[in-house]
Amino acid sequence: MSIATAENGWVNTAEGQNPAVIAKARQILEGNIYGTLSTSSRSGVPWASPIFFTYDSNWNLYWSSTVVAQHSQNLYDNQGRAAIAIYSTDREEGQGQGLYLSGTAGEVEPENVERVIPLLLKRAAKGQQRSPADYLTPSPRRLYRFQPQMVWITGGRIALSETVLIDTKIQLNLASLIARP
Repeated sequence: MSIATAENGWVNTAEGQNPAVIAKARQILEGNIYGTLSTSSRSGVPWASPIFFTYDSNWNLYWSSTVVAQHSQNLYDNQGRAAIAIYSTDREEGQGQGLYLSGTAGEVEPENVERVIPLLLKRAAKGQQRSPADYLTPSPRRLYRFQPQMVWITGGRIALSETVLIDTKIQLNLASLIARP
């Protein structure tokens, strides 16, 4: 475990189980309903999509999308490899806090769709109604699940000089995120 340095890409691994850092990560997840899903095509062409998401206690993230959307096609074509950034856009420069997640995503299995719908509705605008038929064949939409394999949070800034500030990240311990205090 180490502090953030140029040699390790400015990633702090020493604070990954710190209860205050874990609490901040949970606060960011709970306090934001949008994230940016990053995918790439089979040939490596990147694509970023804003998504309205929800999550479960294991830090799996869920969203709905059409099967033909570029990001959905990229997931099918690229073994589900994806990354998601979750952050608030109402902060001043240098004050932002965000989560960075890397993992895999794919369609929610038909037998689990009914279990995921209440998670989405809990964070959606009041009065929305959804049923499994909205996300199962022949509907063009599906529910997708992202399973994180690695998670980081925005770390502190390191001043290399009066004018050079380096943004850092803290690599979080996924088991610590899932465990409830």
